[in-house]
Amino acid sequence: MAPLAEAISIMARLRGPGGCPWDREQTFDTIKRHTLEETYEVFDAIERRAWPELKDELGDLLLQVLFYAQMAAEAGYFDIGDVAAGLNAKLVRRHPHVFPVEGKLADATDADAVLRNWEQIKREEKKEAAAKKKASGLDDIPRSMPAMLEAGKLGSRAAKVGFDWPDTEGLFAKLQEEIGELKAELTQSVAEQSRIGEELGDLLFTAINLARHLKVDAESALRGANAKFRARFGAMERRAGGFEALRSLSPVELEALWEAAKQEQPQVRGEDV
Repeated sequence: MAPLAEAISIMARLRGPGGCPWDREQTFDTIKRHTLEETYEVFDAIERRAWPELKDELGDLLLQVLFYAQMAAEAGYFDIGDVAAGLNAKLVRRHPHVFPVEGKLADATDADAVLRNWEQIKREEKKEAAAKKKASGLDDIPRSMPAMLEAGKLGSRAAKVGFDWPDTEGLFAKLQEEIGELKAELTQSVAEQSRIGEELGDLLFTAINLARHLKVDAESALRGANAKFRARFGAMERRAGGFEALRSLSPVELEALWEAAKQEQPQVRGEDV
C-alpha cells in the first residue's frame, strides 16, 4: 500500500504551493476529457492483451481518480479517504454472500445468484435515493458518458419497468422503420440537417438496443468492426502500393481490392490487431 500512499502525497504536492503550474490550473471540467481518453486506452490495452501496457494505463486511470479527489478535498467536498470508505461500504453491502448481514450469509450458489443479489441491493439503494430526491429513474445515468454506453443503459433501465421491445423481431422491424424515416427525410426538397441528425440518432439508438437484446456489448462490437476495417483497409493499401496510390483507383477497382482484403483476412477480431 506504500506506493498508493506515495501517489496520493505526490498529487497533493503537485497541486499545492510551489507545485506544478499546469496541475494547479486544472479543474474538474478540464480534466474530465482526459479521463475519457484514459478509459479508452485501458479498453484498447485489454483488447490487444497488452498486459505491460495495461499496467501503465491503469496507472493513468488511477491518476484521474487521485486528481479529482485532490481537487474535491481542496474545495471541501470530500477526500480520497472518503472515496475509498464509500467504495468499501458498497462492496460489503452488495456482497451479503461474503460478508454476513446480521450474522447471516445470503444465498449465492453461483455467479447468476450473486448478480441477482447485486441488482436487488442496487435497486433498493436507488429506490431510497430516488425517494429522497423525488427524481426520475433515469437521472443517475450520466448524460456525459459516451453516447453509445448511455443509450444502452437508458434502454436497460426502461426495460426494468417493462418498457421494452418484447423480442428481437420487434427491434428488427423498428430498425426498418427508422431506416424508412431517415430515407424519407432525405427525399424532402429542403432537407434540414437537424432532422436528418435526429432520424439517424433514432436509428443508432435502436441498433444499440438490438445489441442489448442479443446480449452483445455494443461498444466492443463496434470496436471490433473498427479493428476489422483497419486490418482490411491496410491490406488494400499494401496491394495498391500505399495510401496515396488508392487515390488514383476507380470505385470499381477499390471495391475489388476490398473484396480481396476480405478474403485475405476474413476473421479479424479486435484483440488480433
